[in-house]
Amino acid sequence: MKNILLLFFVFASLQCFAQRRSFKNMTEKNGKIGIGTKTPDELLTVKGKIHTQEVLVDLNGALAPDYVFESYFSGSSEKNPGYHLLTLDEMATFVEKYHHLPGVPSAKEIETDGLYLKKMNLLLLEKIEELILYTIQQQKEIDALKEKVSKIED
Repeated sequence: MKNILLLFFVFASLQCFAQRRSFKNMTEKNGKIGIGTKTPDELLTVKGKIHTQEVLVDLNGALAPDYVFESYFSGSSEKNPGYHLLTLDEMATFVEKYHHLPGVPSAKEIETDGLYLKKMNLLLLEKIEELILYTIQQQKEIDALKEKVSKIED
Protein backbone atom coordinates (compact mmCIF):
# COMPACT_ATOMS: atom_id res chain seq x y z
CA MET A 1 0.00 0.00 0.00
CA LYS A 2 2.90 2.35 0.83
CA ASN A 3 4.35 1.77 -2.63
CA ILE A 4 1.06 2.61 -4.32
CA LEU A 5 0.67 5.79 -2.24
CA LEU A 6 4.26 6.77 -3.00
CA LEU A 7 3.71 6.09 -6.69
CA PHE A 8 0.52 8.17 -6.61
CA PHE A 9 2.33 11.02 -4.85
CA VAL A 10 5.17 10.92 -7.37
CA PHE A 11 2.77 10.81 -10.28
CA ALA A 12 0.60 13.61 -8.85
CA SER A 13 3.69 15.73 -8.25
CA LEU A 14 4.94 15.05 -11.75
CA GLN A 15 1.51 15.89 -13.20
CA CYS A 16 1.54 19.25 -11.42
CA PHE A 17 5.08 19.90 -12.55
CA ALA A 18 4.33 18.60 -16.04
CA GLN A 19 1.71 21.33 -16.48
CA ARG A 20 4.57 23.80 -16.28
CA ARG A 21 7.09 21.69 -18.19
CA SER A 22 6.55 18.78 -20.56
CA PHE A 23 8.33 15.46 -20.12
CA LYS A 24 9.04 14.00 -23.54
CA ASN A 25 10.12 10.62 -22.19
CA MET A 26 7.19 10.09 -19.77
CA THR A 27 3.83 8.49 -20.61
CA GLU A 28 0.67 7.66 -18.67
CA LYS A 29 -1.61 5.03 -20.12
CA ASN A 30 -4.46 3.18 -18.36
CA GLY A 31 -3.19 4.23 -14.94
CA LYS A 32 0.32 3.00 -15.71
CA ILE A 33 3.36 5.26 -15.95
CA GLY A 34 6.05 4.76 -18.54
CA ILE A 35 9.46 6.39 -18.56
CA GLY A 36 11.35 5.85 -21.77
CA THR A 37 8.40 3.91 -23.22
CA LYS A 38 5.02 4.77 -24.65
CA THR A 39 3.59 1.35 -23.68
CA PRO A 40 3.95 0.81 -19.92
CA ASP A 41 2.95 -2.73 -18.93
CA GLU A 42 3.21 -2.34 -15.12
CA LEU A 43 2.36 0.42 -12.63
CA LEU A 44 5.78 1.86 -13.41
CA THR A 45 7.73 0.76 -16.47
CA VAL A 46 11.19 2.21 -17.04
CA LYS A 47 13.07 1.45 -20.23
CA GLY A 48 16.55 2.60 -19.37
CA LYS A 49 18.84 2.92 -16.40
CA ILE A 50 17.68 3.81 -12.90
CA HIS A 51 20.06 5.43 -10.41
CA THR A 52 19.20 4.90 -6.76
CA GLN A 53 20.91 4.45 -3.44
CA GLU A 54 18.67 1.67 -2.14
CA VAL A 55 15.90 -0.67 -3.23
CA LEU A 56 13.59 -2.31 -0.70
CA VAL A 57 11.81 -5.43 -1.92
CA ASP A 58 8.90 -6.78 0.11
CA LEU A 59 8.70 -10.57 0.30
CA ASN A 60 4.87 -10.60 0.16
CA GLY A 61 4.51 -14.32 0.78
CA ALA A 62 7.82 -15.33 -0.82
CA LEU A 63 9.77 -17.89 1.16
CA ALA A 64 13.21 -16.98 2.49
CA PRO A 65 15.47 -20.03 2.13
CA ASP A 66 15.97 -20.84 5.82
CA TYR A 67 14.31 -24.12 4.81
CA VAL A 68 17.71 -25.23 3.46
CA PHE A 69 19.21 -25.34 6.96
CA GLU A 70 15.96 -26.50 8.55
CA SER A 71 15.83 -29.45 6.16
CA TYR A 72 19.51 -30.34 6.65
CA PHE A 73 19.58 -30.21 10.43
CA SER A 74 16.03 -31.47 11.12
CA GLY A 75 15.67 -33.96 8.27
CA SER A 76 12.78 -32.04 6.70
CA SER A 77 11.36 -28.55 6.42
CA GLU A 78 7.94 -27.40 7.56
CA LYS A 79 8.39 -24.22 5.50
CA ASN A 80 9.21 -26.06 2.28
CA PRO A 81 8.44 -29.81 2.59
CA GLY A 82 9.39 -30.47 -1.04
CA TYR A 83 12.93 -29.14 -0.66
CA HIS A 84 15.75 -31.67 -1.05
CA LEU A 85 19.46 -30.88 -0.87
CA LEU A 86 21.21 -32.65 -3.72
CA THR A 87 24.37 -34.58 -3.03
CA LEU A 88 27.51 -33.19 -4.62
CA ASP A 89 27.43 -36.07 -7.12
CA GLU A 90 23.81 -35.23 -8.06
CA MET A 91 24.78 -31.56 -8.38
CA ALA A 92 27.76 -32.41 -10.60
CA THR A 93 25.58 -34.60 -12.84
CA PHE A 94 22.96 -31.85 -13.19
CA VAL A 95 25.53 -29.11 -13.93
CA GLU A 96 27.34 -31.32 -16.45
CA LYS A 97 24.07 -32.07 -18.25
CA TYR A 98 22.34 -28.64 -18.15
CA HIS A 99 25.26 -26.21 -17.63
CA HIS A 100 23.47 -24.23 -14.92
CA LEU A 101 22.45 -24.75 -11.30
CA PRO A 102 19.26 -26.63 -10.45
CA GLY A 103 16.35 -24.27 -9.90
CA VAL A 104 18.21 -21.36 -11.49
CA PRO A 105 17.10 -20.31 -14.96
CA SER A 106 19.54 -20.86 -17.79
CA ALA A 107 21.20 -17.93 -19.56
CA LYS A 108 18.86 -18.51 -22.52
CA GLU A 109 15.80 -18.37 -20.25
CA ILE A 110 17.04 -15.12 -18.68
CA GLU A 111 17.69 -13.62 -22.13
CA THR A 112 14.18 -14.53 -23.24
CA ASP A 113 12.17 -13.91 -20.08
CA GLY A 114 14.34 -11.52 -18.06
CA LEU A 115 14.59 -12.13 -14.34
CA TYR A 116 12.74 -11.07 -11.25
CA LEU A 117 15.19 -9.64 -8.73
CA LYS A 118 13.30 -10.86 -5.65
CA LYS A 119 13.06 -14.40 -7.00
CA MET A 120 16.69 -14.43 -8.18
CA ASN A 121 18.05 -13.05 -4.91
CA LEU A 122 16.16 -15.71 -2.95
CA LEU A 123 17.47 -18.41 -5.32
CA LEU A 124 21.02 -17.15 -4.95
CA LEU A 125 20.66 -17.12 -1.16
CA GLU A 126 19.40 -20.72 -1.35
CA LYS A 127 22.49 -21.68 -3.37
CA ILE A 128 24.79 -19.89 -0.91
CA GLU A 129 23.20 -21.77 1.98
CA GLU A 130 23.66 -25.04 0.08
CA LEU A 131 27.33 -24.17 -0.49
CA ILE A 132 27.75 -23.58 3.24
CA LEU A 133 26.31 -27.05 3.93
CA TYR A 134 28.57 -28.68 1.32
CA THR A 135 31.54 -26.89 2.92
CA ILE A 136 30.54 -28.09 6.40
CA GLN A 137 30.26 -31.67 5.07
CA GLN A 138 33.63 -31.45 3.37
CA GLN A 139 35.28 -29.99 6.47
CA LYS A 140 33.95 -32.87 8.56
CA GLU A 141 35.43 -35.32 6.03
CA ILE A 142 38.77 -33.46 6.05
CA ASP A 143 38.86 -33.48 9.85
CA ALA A 144 38.08 -37.22 9.94
CA LEU A 145 40.86 -37.91 7.42
CA LYS A 146 43.32 -35.78 9.40
CA GLU A 147 42.47 -37.78 12.51
CA LYS A 148 43.06 -41.08 10.66
CA VAL A 149 46.38 -39.86 9.28
CA SER A 150 47.39 -38.64 12.73
CA LYS A 151 46.64 -42.06 14.24
CA ILE A 152 48.61 -43.82 11.49
CA GLU A 153 51.62 -41.54 12.07
CA ASP A 154 51.57 -42.21 15.84
